[in-house]
Amino acid sequence: MGRRRASNPKMAIGITLKRSTIDELDELLTYKQSRSKFIQTSIDLRLGVDKYVQDASTKQLMLALRMRDDCDPIIHKIISKLYDLESLI
Repeated sequence: MGRRRASNPKMAIGITLKRSTIDELDELLTYKQSRSKFIQTSIDLRLGVDKYVQDASTKQLMLALRMRDDCDPIIHKIISKLYDLESLI
């Protein structure tokens, strides 16, 4: 009996990233965590943004909005107050 084949096999590719990005990623990940898995998850989230938005909780959406550079300062302050983020700053 042979091994089952993966329904969505992985394929090695080569990409170019800024050294500072790689350094930041390496600081974020532990020794046992995979860069490839992190990048795969990040791409999946970006490509499936509609799915993420539908599945995200209101709190996740509000906090994501707060992190955007184009978030209006008043909305930023309201979200911060709503989730008591002022005490974390």
